Amino acid sequence: MKLHTDTNSALNTVTAYGAGYVEINTNRFEHAIAFGPEGEITRWNALSPQDISTDLLYAAAGITPVALDPMAFLDADENAAPKFLVTRPEVLLVGTGSKQVLLAHRILQPLLKIGIGVECMSTQAAARTYNILMAEGRQVIAALLPEVD
Repeated sequence: MKLHTDTNSALNTVTAYGAGYVEINTNRFEHAIAFGPEGEITRWNALSPQDISTDLLYAAAGITPVALDPMAFLDADENAAPKFLVTRPEVLLVGTGSKQVLLAHRILQPLLKIGIGVECMSTQAAARTYNILMAEGRQVIAALLPEVD
């Protein structure tokens, strides 16, 4: 399906999607990708929803946990959220292919704990939702698996 928008052409926009591909700014990708409104579109190392881990969600969101001092546990609060090096998005949209697949809470919980909303939906729904949120100026990241027949 082709999508047409009136958004700023300098921003990454989903322009089409279909069986086996997602198109960003008219560039076709036939593998999983992660991207935000600005910056590069990166290959996302998931082949199916079952491959998605917390680490893959961190990678999609472009965040890296800060390495802790090995003795930090002495002063640490076990309920404290981990520290990160970069600004995090408001929401991470996970497109799970042709059907919505909900991820286990244990996978999502670390991101929720640091204030990132994670929404799992079909890739079609995630693509449309991304374009809307991006056009509103929201800090959104999409991680999309191509649809398979």
